[in-house]
Amino acid sequence: MHPIFPKVDDNTRKDFHLSVAKRFEQFHNNILLTQTQLDNGSDRRKSVIKALNAHYWNSTSETEHSKFVGSRGKFTSIGPPRDVDVLFWLPPSVYDRFQARTGNIQSQLLQEVKTVLQKKFYSTAVKGDGPVVKIPFTTFNVELIPAFKLDTGNYWVCFTNDGGSYKTAAYDAEKDAISQSNDSCGGKTRELVRMMKKWQEHCSVPIKSFWIELVAIEFLQTWEHRDKGKVYYDYMVRDFLLFLKNKRFGNVYAPGTYESMYLGDAWYSRADTAHQRAIKACSYETSDVGAAGDEWRKIFGNNMPRIP
Repeated sequence: MHPIFPKVDDNTRKDFHLSVAKRFEQFHNNILLTQTQLDNGSDRRKSVIKALNAHYWNSTSETEHSKFVGSRGKFTSIGPPRDVDVLFWLPPSVYDRFQARTGNIQSQLLQEVKTVLQKKFYSTAVKGDGPVVKIPFTTFNVELIPAFKLDTGNYWVCFTNDGGSYKTAAYDAEKDAISQSNDSCGGKTRELVRMMKKWQEHCSVPIKSFWIELVAIEFLQTWEHRDKGKVYYDYMVRDFLLFLKNKRFGNVYAPGTYESMYLGDAWYSRADTAHQRAIKACSYETSDVGAAGDEWRKIFGNNMPRIP
């Protein structure tokens, strides 16, 4: 707990902070994907995958050989959606065909997938941008990740830099890490991640969403109120921001592959500003809920109710 706050017992916390639970529940509900947005994402996936299955698998399926990955696959998306990430695995025969080529075969593979999709979506500017092929739609894009499925359950995805290479991605392990953390702390992991993604968006924080997820998992493993309810969500945001600040120049590790990712500190000043505002907001929650709302809105924007 931050040193300027006295420790309070749970009954006192509940008596004075029911408004906190109401505020954060309203905020979280405001940033969830709507049913229309969920349906739109599913429809876009189906149209893209149907075209690829017809070409590569001689199949009419709209979903086979594919899955949602990224935020949609891990159930950490917020609205409005920025894009939807879809993994599509190709037949082993395609791998063999491209291995017989010379040059940057990963770039050539992405270009072939792009060409297949351009025949279907001829009025859109399909772009190959390793490791994804971007298919623009009116409201948000599909970012398609062509891959080869491995016997381990992981995938090889295409990277076009430095002459091209395949990189191992463990999408199932990433999803399981979120799910296991979420189950162990009463659903807090996904809710914290969604809220901090809204901070990332509202304050233009130069930090990857994947990093937010991994730091949230690490934070909630040891947070002292991990087994408490929403009356502690103001503390959760405040304490997460402090934990994140302490990760400056640190590393996080990708589940499954254990790839080390350096966090740097490009995001640090915005995290520090948000932390100081969260400290103020927590102190106002016991005396002036409107002032608390003003401080939370500086962090999260107008999706946060000023008065719960």
